[in-house]
Amino acid sequence: MEIRVSVECYAGYRGEQTPRAFTLGGRRIEVSERLDAWLAPDHRYFKVKGADGHTYILRHDAVGDTWELTVYQQSLS
Repeated sequence: MEIRVSVECYAGYRGEQTPRAFTLGGRRIEVSERLDAWLAPDHRYFKVKGADGHTYILRHDAVGDTWELTVYQQSLS
């Protein structure tokens, strides 16, 4: 199940969008670390650690310019 999220991005020197923060359920979560990023035929994925300590995978649909949360992993600490 995917959940639509609002994502604030930084466009690097190549114009690639990198998530800096996102809003989930009315709560703004800062991205403290980008853990991984990969491309699929229709989407770009970012595995990030939020400032809340949890891990998220965000998916960007470049054609529709929409973002979705595809995975959430709660920190055990």
